[in-house]
Amino acid sequence: MASTTALFTGLSGLISNSRRLDVIGNNISNVNTTAFKSNRMQFTPTFSRNFSLGTAPGANSGGTNPGQIGLGVTVAGTQRNFNNGAIGATGVATDVAIEGDGFFIVDLAGTRHFTRAGNFVRNPQNELVTQSGARVMGFGVDEQFNVIEGNLVSLAVPVGTLTLAEASRNVIFNGNLNASGQVGTTGSVHTSRAWYTDAAMAIPVDANTDLSTTDIYMSDGAGGSVLAFDSSVNPKSITVSGIEKGGKDLGSKTFAFSATPVAGADSNGVLLSDFTDFIKDVLGLDNSAVGSASNLGGNVVINASGQLVITGNEGTVQDLALETADFVVNAPGAGSGQPLVLQKSGPANGESVRTSFVVYDSLGTPLTIDLTFTLQQTSASSGTTWQFVAESNDNDALQRLIGLGEVTFDASGHFTNATNQSFSITRTNGAVSPLTVNMDFNSGTNAVSSLTDSASNIAAVYQDGSPIGTLSNFSIGEDGRISGSFTNGLTRTIGQVALAKFSNPEGLVDAGDNLFRTGPNSGTPLVAKPRDFGTGRLVGGALELSNVDLSQEFINMILASTGYSAASRVITTTDELIKQLLVLGR
Repeated sequence: MASTTALFTGLSGLISNSRRLDVIGNNISNVNTTAFKSNRMQFTPTFSRNFSLGTAPGANSGGTNPGQIGLGVTVAGTQRNFNNGAIGATGVATDVAIEGDGFFIVDLAGTRHFTRAGNFVRNPQNELVTQSGARVMGFGVDEQFNVIEGNLVSLAVPVGTLTLAEASRNVIFNGNLNASGQVGTTGSVHTSRAWYTDAAMAIPVDANTDLSTTDIYMSDGAGGSVLAFDSSVNPKSITVSGIEKGGKDLGSKTFAFSATPVAGADSNGVLLSDFTDFIKDVLGLDNSAVGSASNLGGNVVINASGQLVITGNEGTVQDLALETADFVVNAPGAGSGQPLVLQKSGPANGESVRTSFVVYDSLGTPLTIDLTFTLQQTSASSGTTWQFVAESNDNDALQRLIGLGEVTFDASGHFTNATNQSFSITRTNGAVSPLTVNMDFNSGTNAVSSLTDSASNIAAVYQDGSPIGTLSNFSIGEDGRISGSFTNGLTRTIGQVALAKFSNPEGLVDAGDNLFRTGPNSGTPLVAKPRDFGTGRLVGGALELSNVDLSQEFINMILASTGYSAASRVITTTDELIKQLLVLGR
């Protein structure tokens, strides 16, 4: 007798194989979808109808097996293939592929999702987002561009808007200091006409003469006297400008004095020693003992005759060019408009060399530094000793001199030691102050030497720091770090892509748009940096392709079609048997 059960058994085969064709069709449709993971359907038989559960072996029987008739097939589930797809290069900076088991973490409407598709784009806020608008999550950076791990944030790549400047910290020098040069013994010497506290020119001034309360006279060059400073005219000041040191202009500075003590002046008023200290600072003169053998001898003093004597630093490139017109009183009726009449009595001597280089403060402001070396000592057994002086017109303090030190070389001309290998420059523009920069005279192949030559030469071959720059380009590395390139040549980490790893990725729930969300059987995501905990490495400028195997899918489609046809044949055969049964009843 024909059984209607066979109809339903065949129907289960039709339904199951049609569902399998749905899965196969979806796989084939997504053969070109970025990072698509193919799916496969698993079948399982339904419960069986039991005619007998069988019998156990006995004394008179060997036992019988169960008698069962299956009632068809059903879908056991689907299984997604998370094997890596091939990687294809695109050259697009925002494209990223994963080689490994990790997932990108994205945020869509406040809900965390996961994806393998790295075809990201930038939105108007410069954030990295997926094609469906989900924000890509990762680790941000602090003000020093150090990655802050642990807290996930949306990643942004502000090309064209992020700016950066960096303060200088190190300068490396190379060159040779001529060991056969002349040892410095004196700087240039300039002497003014004598100053007096009386018109009869009988009482010379001294260092303690108060300029704010004492009239100062000097010779007019014709036997008489002229008022140089009138103490009753206030306020007044004297501007020093146009002075050159070794051909380099030293800029302009102003010294103020009045009956009321000014900031930085002696508490008793403005003494002549305050003025000489001012000139010493403006000219960058130094007579301190530095190291074992160095003393440049630069100074400004009032001698017993009341003359201002300006002695420059040793070294030919430190030779001072002073003119009477370089010192001007600023106050009507305050005395002579040019209170110093100077005469040069000797030039500076000594082998010396000067180099200029640029450093940057924390705001990116360029600052020009002059570094001078002057030969101080030679010895047949111990080599040469040089003193260096660092100076700058850009120092916001009065002092031009910002660094002093001594460098020694052995008898073979090799660097042996240096003292005070740094300089500090005051900033009042809002930048970090003081700016301290280290100088390296012995950096591997970039070492300064002291050998016999026709002349000394030295140069800064490397200095860090930079002016303001704008983010112009970026790339994503294997470890997920987003490296930004700035127009000033700097490269900084501006973020790091994070990855998630699941103990059972097949348990993820497909949320559409190439996104997944956690499921009851997926496990908790482990969030880590790329290359950690088996998450895999990233490949920038590339995309993971679909892992659909077309040849396998076509075979599966043939099998599903065959199964469908066979199941339909069961139904038609059962139908024919039922018809035959009905014929018997006529």
